[in-house]
Amino acid sequence: MKLPIFIADAFTARAFRGNPAAVCLLENELEEDMHQKIAREMNLSETAFIRKLHPTDNFAQSSCFGLRWFTPASEVPLCGHATLASAAVLFYKIKNVNSTLTFVTLSGELRARQAEDGIVLDLPLYPVYPQDFHEVEDLIKTAIGNTLVQDICYSPDTRKLLLRLSDTYNRSFLENLKVNTENLLQVENTGKVKGLILTLKGEPGEQSQSFDFYSRYFAPWVGVAEDPVTGSAHAVLSSYWSQQLGKKEMHGRTALYQFLFLPNSKLVFLLICTIPLKM
Repeated sequence: MKLPIFIADAFTARAFRGNPAAVCLLENELEEDMHQKIAREMNLSETAFIRKLHPTDNFAQSSCFGLRWFTPASEVPLCGHATLASAAVLFYKIKNVNSTLTFVTLSGELRARQAEDGIVLDLPLYPVYPQDFHEVEDLIKTAIGNTLVQDICYSPDTRKLLLRLSDTYNRSFLENLKVNTENLLQVENTGKVKGLILTLKGEPGEQSQSFDFYSRYFAPWVGVAEDPVTGSAHAVLSSYWSQQLGKKEMHGRTALYQFLFLPNSKLVFLLICTIPLKM
């Protein structure tokens, strides 16, 4: 059996930059264990599998598809950059004729639409709740040592722990912070936490564009030590920072990429640039 597989670099306009994801187009049903085997072979942070929902569907003509995401270690319920990569493959490589695509996923229906300067994704908006420090103290100490933490929140929907670092730190501190992910699996093995978000309030008055917040994301529990950027983490970040800043439009930045967030009560909209494809 031959399967077409593409590699797309998300969040960049140049090949071999950005956050790569593999995209596999499934003409027919795939044996369940093959998803994980292919993802392990691709060895990228995410491999996406697009499947037809009906026998008469066509990748170039249909507007609704099934979508699943796998890391090298396990299936995950949501991945933003692999969703973006999937939409880009259908729009730009397969030449899908629709302006909007709907993906049926473990996180519900997600939509991707073509815009003048790229692709816009609609992703879920996940609320966060205060987290008691003593319940996660060992995890925090293992990951970042004595780094000052200003706020701790937890997203039960995504099982992500959000740590807001002290406002006394700046972007350079966050980007250069040494995070110990090697021992996190031993410290947290209950299944409660599947991802760790480090975030910092933005610095007004930067020479270039001003950002509302910065972030980094770590997920060794699913086989990804650090992900340059992930949509599921930003669906949590946008919820947190919208409440903290009282804003409905925000600019966020990871160590490498920047985004525009427009959160409302149900969805968070990520404005994403076009991305190159590699065969």
